Amino acid sequence: MHEINIPEIVAEVTAAHDRYEQALTTNDIAVLDELFWDSPHTLRYGATENLYGADQIAAFRRARSTANLERDVPKVVITTYGRDYATANLEFKRVTSERIGRQSQTWLRTDDGWRIVAAHVSLMIEPAG
Repeated sequence: MHEINIPEIVAEVTAAHDRYEQALTTNDIAVLDELFWDSPHTLRYGATENLYGADQIAAFRRARSTANLERDVPKVVITTYGRDYATANLEFKRVTSERIGRQSQTWLRTDDGWRIVAAHVSLMIEPAG
C-alpha cells in the first residue's frame, strides 16, 4: 500500500504545480514544455482539443492565443500516492468569464523531476450557483 500525502512529497508536487501555473498564466512555453513528460504516451485533453504525445502538446502551446490567460484558482487539491505519483485537481475561472473550469493533472517522478503525464481541462456548462 502506498502512503498517502507524505508531507515532503506533497511539498515537491505543490512546488512543481505552482511553477506550472505561473508558466501557464505568463505563457512561458519553455517551462510548460519542460513540465510535460517528453513522451509519445503523454496526453492532454483540453476544452477544445485532444492531444496525444509531447510533440502535439508542444505544438498546441506554440499555436494557441495568448489572450485571456489570467485566471483565479479558488481551489487546488494535490494528493500524493507514495513517493513517485500524484494528482493535482483545481477549479479555475478566467478573469473575463463566469464559467467554472476544471483541470486535472497526473504527475510522475521521472529521472528529470516531476512531470505531467496526463492532463484534462474542461468547462462547466453553467456558472456555479
